[in-house]
Amino acid sequence: MEIKISDGIVRRVRGGTDAPMNGLAIQARTVANLLPLACQRAGAKIVHNSDANYTGIRFDTKVGPVVLEMPSGDGPYRLVHELIEPDETGRTEVEMRRFPQIYKAPGIALITAEFLSSRGFLS
Repeated sequence: MEIKISDGIVRRVRGGTDAPMNGLAIQARTVANLLPLACQRAGAKIVHNSDANYTGIRFDTKVGPVVLEMPSGDGPYRLVHELIEPDETGRTEVEMRRFPQIYKAPGIALITAEFLSSRGFLS
């Protein structure tokens, strides 16, 4: 499933005409198709968030949402834990891991799944 967030409004993206077809969206779909079953059970969704300016894969884990952000330009992949409420310092997200673009889609899917399962995010 894919969702799109713009101007604070969350909409479901239906295949075909509504689905973005840029490079980041295609990359996110490729990685999502290669995720292990444990990640798919965690409710993996492709998110196109124009408010926060990212395209990624969101996992609804038992400790809150985690997003694998697709890299823009030469930047790295980012694995970010989105906080439900801001913490004492006002942060709304915690970056947990970065990894470079040297990995192909199967490697990104495996690294993400291993990181989430080894840190207790997946059940």
